Amino acid sequence: MAAIECKIFSETLGMTTGLRVLLPEPSRRPAGRAAHPVLFLLHGLSDDESAWTRFSGLERYVLTLGLAVVMPNVNRSYYSNMKHGYRYWDYVSDELLVKARALFPLSARREATFVAGQSMGGYGALKLALSMPETFAAAASLSGTCDLGNLRQRPEELALVFGDVAGIRKSGADLQELGHAAAQSRGPKPKIFQCCGTEDALLAGNRAFRDVISPLGFDYTYEESPGSHDWAYWDRAIERVLRWLPLP
Repeated sequence: MAAIECKIFSETLGMTTGLRVLLPEPSRRPAGRAAHPVLFLLHGLSDDESAWTRFSGLERYVLTLGLAVVMPNVNRSYYSNMKHGYRYWDYVSDELLVKARALFPLSARREATFVAGQSMGGYGALKLALSMPETFAAAASLSGTCDLGNLRQRPEELALVFGDVAGIRKSGADLQELGHAAAQSRGPKPKIFQCCGTEDALLAGNRAFRDVISPLGFDYTYEESPGSHDWAYWDRAIERVLRWLPLP
């Protein structure tokens, strides 16, 4: 795999931001650029675009899959247009897709485009797939922040992003509402994988989302196993997610 660390200027954010990419590396130069299936892999609240390659065996796990992995940086934005901050939702849902596909040989086909993440990134992955089912064929949430309204421990930080708890619904950020809307749509529906450790403080929120989403007709997988909110659990889980992805 080619491991690429790059900086791009985002017109949406009005600043330079980081991007880390894993790209299948051919042994000989091909006649043309092959468009690889791609996983947009999202980081958690305290991490950045380097976390997945620093703290997990991701590069080894994708080595033989022919899969590109794109890891953006969104700071502590909850993958949202912040009320007091930057338009990270517009960045990840639009500009990132356009620029990544222009810079790297990535497939633009829905059937070859996936998204996943851990913690805050699990929330972002579900938000992207449920909001844009025409773009993402599958999404995986690992210990995702699935119930923002119950994150009472960070009211000041959530206020920067959403204004208040009521602002979560007003901004279209509530995953349960997004799930109902996607289920009722006549368009394609993403395949969904959700997992959480049984010792994780976010387990109750994951179970609450499971109870809402599981009857709605999605191709849906939910798993619990021993583990906490840490990289030991996510390292095991991402290997499972990569086996689950419907790679073309």
